Formats: sequence, structure tokens, C-alpha cells
Amino acid sequence: MRIAQVSPLYESVPPRAYGGTERVVSYLTEELVAQGHDVTLFASGDSLTAARLIAPCKRALRLDPRVSDPLAYHYLLLEEVFERASQFDIIHFHIDYLHFPLSRRQSTPQLSTLHGRLDIPDLMPLYGKFSEMPLVSISNAQRKPFSRANWQGTVYHGLPADLFACRDRPGDYLAFLGRISPEKRPDRAIEIANRAGMKLKMAAKVDPVDRDYMEQAIRPLLGSSRVEFIGEINQQEKKAFLANAYALLCPFDWPEPFGLVMIEAMACGTPVIAFRCGSVPELIQDEVTGFIVNDVDGAVAAIGKLQDFDRLRCREIFEKRFSAARMVEDYLKIYHRLDKASADYDARISFAALHADASKAAIHYDIEK
Repeated sequence: MRIAQVSPLYESVPPRAYGGTERVVSYLTEELVAQGHDVTLFASGDSLTAARLIAPCKRALRLDPRVSDPLAYHYLLLEEVFERASQFDIIHFHIDYLHFPLSRRQSTPQLSTLHGRLDIPDLMPLYGKFSEMPLVSISNAQRKPFSRANWQGTVYHGLPADLFACRDRPGDYLAFLGRISPEKRPDRAIEIANRAGMKLKMAAKVDPVDRDYMEQAIRPLLGSSRVEFIGEINQQEKKAFLANAYALLCPFDWPEPFGLVMIEAMACGTPVIAFRCGSVPELIQDEVTGFIVNDVDGAVAAIGKLQDFDRLRCREIFEKRFSAARMVEDYLKIYHRLDKASADYDARISFAALHADASKAAIHYDIEK
């Protein structure tokens, strides 16, 4: 198939450090290319890909200090995409709803994977207005606020099978990986580690919007000798960070749409201890790939149950459920279905037009007679 993948421009594809959506776009794009598809990636110019790259900006917007209006570059992105729309069998968007008004007005089959939370009241009238847009959710929990939308399926994220190596023996520290933000609850992670009497390593970035939270709520908690704040790490550093951990803590306090870090840990054989919210019950098999808990007490108790955790079994489940190949297989089914529906629609329109022309000719013939 001729496939366009349209990524946000805030991070490169793949990102140099933190960046969930762009990382998934990379895994999807590279696996499609490996399977022989003709793929064009619309992303920042510092992206690395085996696909054809079309870049409306030279580098990831988050890393470019000269950029003050990122929306301007996303409009350039849309223009680049729709100038070439007729070249593709399907256009796959990963930029939320930004393209909806333009997609509505062109005929190339298109699909939007929604990567963020949808329980925001401002989104309701927008998704209601564009109710025909074909959507994919990344968990069943994510789609609950818009259960009547035009969902084409739920496709769980997947990782290349060789990206992370499984370590059959646990390390000696708990890990927290992601962002320092209120909904990720790093404060809970610190409390869990202190109560369990274990070392906690925190590899996390701090966005500008969360700097006050970091300084006021988290920085005072970092004085404990058990807590080591590492900061933002890259992909290579992440491999060792997760593989050498005793367990990954995900004490979420929000409806997490997916949580890529959870399957990254599973790929290493590292158990995940996560609070019961959002996608967690869909991704974690309780007491098999980790533990689903309801509070800090439950998390501390779960740590005490990890002595006999089977890390190799955890890795086996990752390979079955969360590989990039499985993700691509799921998406290709949707691509083909949308492509066929578009072709059938065009055929019906063409037949109706021919029938109308024939009817007009017959009427004209009768009049002349």
C-alpha cells in the first residue's frame, strides 16, 4: 500500500529522548517499510527513517529555541500532506483533530489515531461536529468519553522485538520513568519506595508547565538518600534503566490512555506496579506481568510479592501482545477496510452518474421522437 504517516512536529521521529507519540509513529513506520509498503513520513527534518521523509521544519520544535509559534509549522505540515493526498491509498494522522476540516473535504481514505486523553469537556462539541472521522483508540478505556464516535478499532502500541533485552534477574532499585507532572504522581513513587525501604531512581523530564510543581511539590522530597533523580534519558539509557530495575512504578492519577513505559518494562521482563486507572487493567496481567493496585499500601504489598516473579514469562507475554509486527497487522486490517470502503463508494457514485446520464439520454431521445 501507499501509506502516509503524519506525525506531530514537537519531537523528531523517533525522539532523541522523551516522546511517546513520535516513538510509536517511528515503530509503525519502520515496520511498514520492512514489510514492503511504500511509506511517506511527514515529520521534522531531524527524523531518522527508512521511509520517504517530507519535513516542514528542520528540527523538532521542542528543541529549537527559535520557534515561538509551533502551530504555524503544523499548518505547513497539513499543506504538505494535502498537496500530495492523491498519491496515497491512505493517510494516517497522529496529530489529534488538527486536520479534520481539511480531511472532510478530500476523498483519500484517512485515519486518525488519538494518542491523548479524551475526558476533556472542550473536546465534546468538536468530536460531535466531526463525527464521521474514522478514529482508532490506543485502549478501550481511552474511548469511553466518546463511545459513539466512528471508532475503527483499538490498536495497542507495539515495540520492535529486538529493541529491549530481557534480564532474567532483577536489579536492586525501583524505577520511575516519564514526566514529572501531577497526574503521573512522582510523589507517590517516592512514598512507596520509602515505605518499602528500597532505592528509587527517577528518570523523568520536566516540561515548562510543570516546573513549579517540580520545585514546590517534588524537589523537597528528593532529600532522601533512597531517591536519585536522574532527569531525562535517551533511548539507549532507557534500556539499561528498565532492565536493571527491580520493578517499575506507575502510580498514575489520571485516565492514562496507554502508557508506553509499561510495555517497555515488560519487554525487559521487569514487573510493573501500576494504579488501577485508564488503560492499566487492559495492559497489565495482574500477578503475571505486574501488579494492579488501588493505593500506596497495595503498591508496597506488591513489592513484597516479587521474589518469585517470572521475568521470562513476562517477556513472552510482551512478544505475543505488544510487538510492532502485531501493531502493524492490526493497522493494515483497518487500512484495507477503509480503502475498500472508499473504492466501493467511488464505484457506487460512478454507477449512479452513468445511470443518470443514461436516463437523460433516454429522455432526450423520447423528446426528439
